[in-house]
Amino acid sequence: MTSAIPVGDAYPYLRAASAGIRHHTRTLAPRAPHPASATDRAHLDVLHAHLTALHQLLDQLAETTRPPHPAAGRQLATAHTRLWQATAAVHDAFHLLPVADATGTECHPERLPEGPPVLTICQRHLAASHVVRRKTTPADLNTPVPGRTTTCAQ
Repeated sequence: MTSAIPVGDAYPYLRAASAGIRHHTRTLAPRAPHPASATDRAHLDVLHAHLTALHQLLDQLAETTRPPHPAAGRQLATAHTRLWQATAAVHDAFHLLPVADATGTECHPERLPEGPPVLTICQRHLAASHVVRRKTTPADLNTPVPGRTTTCAQ
């Protein structure tokens, strides 16, 4: 099966984001295990930004795919929900790492903005969570990942 749009020309921003993720993966891979540091929090902040952007992309794809192809739209909506769960887990992991300095990067959404944040993960997460709450039920967010319902035909 071939695509009508050549893969190299279809989504230049998505390709650039993928290249950024590959770069971060390569820079972290050769390192030996080391204690958590401010750099680790910065990497989680960048990963959270990628996940949030991908979450928005999946939301748009699900909305445009659903009317002409309801089954595919439902699958994209499920991916949208699962990606939000991963995004929330990265945000939680960010706050479980020790803070290298006393700049107050703890998450207090009820007090945002607290002035210029060192990292913007909490503000980004709060903004994305408002969208998730409008489009996803708590039951959907808490359901386990279902088994595969389709198979790839090669």
